[in-house]
Amino acid sequence: MNDLPDFMKSPANRIATTDHSTPGVKGYVVDGLDGSQMAFWTCSQTASSSAHVHDFDEYMLVVQGCYTLIIEGQPIPITAGMEYFIPRGIPHGGDVEADMGTIHAFGGHLADRAAR
Repeated sequence: MNDLPDFMKSPANRIATTDHSTPGVKGYVVDGLDGSQMAFWTCSQTASSSAHVHDFDEYMLVVQGCYTLIIEGQPIPITAGMEYFIPRGIPHGGDVEADMGTIHAFGGHLADRAAR
C-alpha cells in the first residue's frame, strides 16, 4: 500500500499540527463515543518523534514502512503488518522512516482537529 485510502484522510478529520509529536507527519482522527480516538498517520520524511507520555493506553499498527519505537532507550523496529501496545504512563518516542503509515487506537483523547 502506497498511501492510506482517501476516506481515511478526510480534511474534516485533519489533526492540528500543534498535536503532532513528529515533524512532517499528517494525521487524521476519528472520535469514539467513550472518549477514545483512532488516528491515521502518514509521514513523507524521515523524522524523530519526541518522547511523550499518555495517561491512556495506545495501540499501534504499522501499515507501511517502519517506525522504530523507543522505550526506556531501547529501539523496537515495527514494520508493516506489525503491532505494538504501549501501556499508559510509559514514556515513548521513536524514529520514522519516510513514507511510513500507521493506525493508532488511543484509550483517551489525544488530538484535536485543525481549524477549518
